[in-house]
Amino acid sequence: MRLFSRGRRAPAPTSPEITELSDGQRAALPPRFEAVAEALAEHSNYVAEACWVVGHDLAESGVPLGESLEDLRMTTQTVDDRDPAFVEVHALSVAWSEATLGYLHTISCADPLTGLATLAHLRERISDLYREATARSHALVVTDAHLPGAPGGKTDSIATARRMSLLGQTARSVFATAAAVGQVGHSRMVVVAPRDETLVKRLGLLKRMVEHSADRIWIEGLPENDRSAGHLLDELARGA
Repeated sequence: MRLFSRGRRAPAPTSPEITELSDGQRAALPPRFEAVAEALAEHSNYVAEACWVVGHDLAESGVPLGESLEDLRMTTQTVDDRDPAFVEVHALSVAWSEATLGYLHTISCADPLTGLATLAHLRERISDLYREATARSHALVVTDAHLPGAPGGKTDSIATARRMSLLGQTARSVFATAAAVGQVGHSRMVVVAPRDETLVKRLGLLKRMVEHSADRIWIEGLPENDRSAGHLLDELARGA
């Protein structure tokens, strides 16, 4: 009688394999792709996340999407001798696009020199008021900036931006609950202010605070509909 039955021997336990990048691979990597390469070398589940992070970073640094994708391909070729997988390309591309759109949205909302909302953003905020049926509860406080002339009858662009920026800061302090404070035309500021019992008092306060920086300040009522409001903003911009 056999005392021991013949069976399949269990495999000896093995330690998990850890793959590291060689010095040659690190030297061949494109800038900013080391984290992606390390995740690839370790066969990590976080490769896509690493691609997302580098895509966002590349967009903020101004690297074009095509160049970013080519660098991703160089990285996967260097580490795994293959082209990028769909999930890796998708993660990098989406992150790059989101970062770029966020930047474009920022610069389209405010002038980088003055910090004042652009004409496009003013239109958008006023359109929101019409959609919310609250436009009748607001009015436009319009300010024409006083711009001292430079030699030759011209105005200095930096001095103009500084004057408009200071006007905007003052207007925000007076109309703290304004829907928007923006610039239309070259030297005209528009505040989308609540039409309440304090409007006239706030207008008087603004006049006193900017009496040496503004030529004229007045109130424009918002018209019946959004389209007419757009025409009004265009007229204000042309007259500035």
